[in-house]
Amino acid sequence: MAKRTTRTLVAVAVLACAPVMGGSAHADEGMWTMDALPLKQMAERYHFTPDKAWVERVTKASARLALGCSASFVSADGLVMTNHHCANECLQQLSDKEHNYFQDGYAAKAVAEEQRCPAMELNQLDTITDVTERVQNALKGKQGEAYTKARQAIESSIEKECAGADAKTWRCDIISLYHGGRVALYKYRRYQDVRLVMAPDQSAAFFGGDPDNFNFPRYDLDMAFLRVYENGKPAKVSAYLPFDGAGPKAGQLVFTSGNPGSTEREVPLAELEFSRNVTVPFVIDMYSALDGVLWQYSRESAAHHQEAQELVFGIENSLKVYRGRVPVLADTKLLAAKAKSEAELRAWINAEEERKKTYGDPWAKNAQALAVKQRIFKPYVMLEAGMGLRGELFGYAKVLVRAASEQQKPDAERLSAFHDARLPALEAELGSTAPIYPELETTQLAFSLTQLRQILGTDDAAVKLVLGKAAPDEVAEQLVKGTKLADPKVRLALFKGGAQAIAASQDPMIGLARKLEPQARALRKQMDDQVAAPTRQATEAMAKARFARNGMASYPDATFTQRLSFGQVKGWNENGTEVPPFTNFAGLYERATGSDPFKLSQPWLAAKPRLNLKTPFDFVSTNDIIGGNSGSPVIDAQGHAVGLIFDGNIHSLGGDFYYDESTNRAVAVDSAAILEALKVVYTNQSLADELLKGHL
Repeated sequence: MAKRTTRTLVAVAVLACAPVMGGSAHADEGMWTMDALPLKQMAERYHFTPDKAWVERVTKASARLALGCSASFVSADGLVMTNHHCANECLQQLSDKEHNYFQDGYAAKAVAEEQRCPAMELNQLDTITDVTERVQNALKGKQGEAYTKARQAIESSIEKECAGADAKTWRCDIISLYHGGRVALYKYRRYQDVRLVMAPDQSAAFFGGDPDNFNFPRYDLDMAFLRVYENGKPAKVSAYLPFDGAGPKAGQLVFTSGNPGSTEREVPLAELEFSRNVTVPFVIDMYSALDGVLWQYSRESAAHHQEAQELVFGIENSLKVYRGRVPVLADTKLLAAKAKSEAELRAWINAEEERKKTYGDPWAKNAQALAVKQRIFKPYVMLEAGMGLRGELFGYAKVLVRAASEQQKPDAERLSAFHDARLPALEAELGSTAPIYPELETTQLAFSLTQLRQILGTDDAAVKLVLGKAAPDEVAEQLVKGTKLADPKVRLALFKGGAQAIAASQDPMIGLARKLEPQARALRKQMDDQVAAPTRQATEAMAKARFARNGMASYPDATFTQRLSFGQVKGWNENGTEVPPFTNFAGLYERATGSDPFKLSQPWLAAKPRLNLKTPFDFVSTNDIIGGNSGSPVIDAQGHAVGLIFDGNIHSLGGDFYYDESTNRAVAVDSAAILEALKVVYTNQSLADELLKGHL
C-alpha cells in the first residue's frame, strides 16, 4: 500500500478531485470518523459495540506521520509501529558511505543509540471539534475571490485559537468533511523528535518486489519501529496498543485505525471523467518517463543507486496505483451507477421549488469550474504544483519566496500553509538536516525542465523565463552548482530574514523562484477562486441535499485524518479459486529463488532451522483501506495490536472509487510474524520484550 502520495502528486490529486459525501455504507464498507462511529452497524453485524474507553484509547494510541503514513503507539515508552516503506525516507537520510540502512536494515543496540530521523514529524490526534456552523456562517453569500478570502480568514482564526501560544506543541487543521457538509477542527499533539529503533532489510520488507505488489499471497515483513522523544528522553504515553503475539484467527473481527489519504467515492461523475481523461493519463506519462530517468541514474554507480532508491520505490509504487485506476475509471457499471445516483438526486431537488431554491443547480456550477480547470491544468501542475521544477532545492526556494511574501500580510489574509499556527512546522521542515544529493537534484531538475518545455511549449512565457536560450541540462547544472540551499542554516537564515533577505539574495535558485512567483501565484489564485471555491460550493450543496434526503448515516470521503474501519480476517474467491487468508514462514522459503526480488538475506537463510515455519506471516481482511493507511495497526476487539497494514490486493486499487466486500482486501503483517522475526531472525529480544510487556 502506497503512502498517501509523493509531495508533487499531492498537488495533482488535490486539483484532480474534491472529496464529498460518502455513500451509504454496506457490509464492511466505510472509513468512519472517530466521533461518529457506526455503533449500530457493528452491533448488528459483529455483536460488538466499542465503549467510550475503547474508542478513546484507540484514538490516542493511533498516530500519523506528517509526510503521508499511519502509525501507532505500542508501548508506554513512546515506541511507535509503522511500515518499513513509511520509514524509507529516514533510512535513506541516515545512510552514509559505510551504511545503507534502506537496503540492509537498522537496529539500535540500546535506547541511547536510537538515531533521530532528520525530517519526520508524528501527529497524535487529541480532539475533534465540530465548527461547521461557524465556518458556513463566515462563507455565506460569498463567491469566487471573496469566498477564498473569507475561508482563509475563518480558518486562520480558528486554527490560531486552537494552537494558542504553543504552535510548536499543537497542530490544528480545519478539515472539510462531506466537502463542506460538515467542517471539523482536528487538534494534534506534535512530536518532532522521532528516532529510528529498528527496520529489517529491504529484501524482507519488500520481498517479491513489484511483481507481488498489490497482490496476495504475500510474504513481506513491511515493518519499522520508531520512538518519540520529549526533552531528549523517550516520551511517556498513557494510551498504546498492547501487542498480541498470537495474532488473529480466520473469521475474527478486526479494526484498522489509520489515516486514509483521499477517496473519490462521491465526487460528481464529471470529476471522475476528468480524472479518467486528463489527470490519470498525465500522471502516468510523467511518472513513466521519470521512472526511466531514475532507472538509468541508479545504474550508473553504487552511490547513485543508494541516493535514488527511496525515490524510485515511491515513483514505481505510485505508477502501479495510477495504472490500476485506468480500468476502474473505464468501468461502465461504475459510471452508470454514478450517473443514476446523480440523476436521482437531481430529480429529488427539482421535485420541489423550495429545494431548487435551497440547492440550486450544483452540477452547472461544477461544470463551469471544470472548464476552467481544463484550461489551466497543465500550467498549474507544471509551475505551481512543481512537476516542471522537480527537486528539493527548488522546492525550498519556492517555499522561502512565498513565505516571505505571505508573512507580510495579516494572518487572516495568508494562504493556509503560512498561518502563524503552521509556521513552526514550516520552520522545522526548512531546518531539516536530511542530506541533499547534488547529482540527483541536477538529474531531476534537468528532466523536469525538459518536460516543462515539451508540455507548455517553447514559446511559453514561463519556459522562456526559466531557460532563456540555454538547454535544460545547462540550466539545471548551473542552478544546483550555484545554490547554497542544501545548507539548512542558509535556509533558516533566509526564512527568518523575511522579505528583505529574499529580495537581497543572490542565490540562483531563489532568483528563479522570485521570477516565477508572479505566474505561479496567478495560477494558484485562478485555481482557488475559479475552481476550488465553486467546486466546494457545488459539492457542498450536493452533500446537503443528500443529508436532507438520506440523513447522516454515512461516512465522508477520506481526508488524511484518523478513521476506523472494521471487518474480518477472510480470503476471497479469485476466478473460481479460493484464496486463503493467511500465508506462513514455510511459504516464504518455498517462494524464495535466490534472485531479486525473491532473494532472502543471510540472516533469513541462517535462521530457517530455528524458525517455526508454521507461524502465520501475512494475512488479508475485509477492512476498507486506501493509500495513507500504510502503517495502520490491525486491532482486535480487546484493543490489542494483532497486525500491521502495509498493502491491499489488486482489487483494492478500485478503492478510491468504490468498495466491494467480495474481493477488496487489506493486506497486513501478522503480529506473530513480527515477534518470531524479531526473536529468531534479528535476535532483537529486547524489542520483542518491550512489545509484549504491555499485553493486557
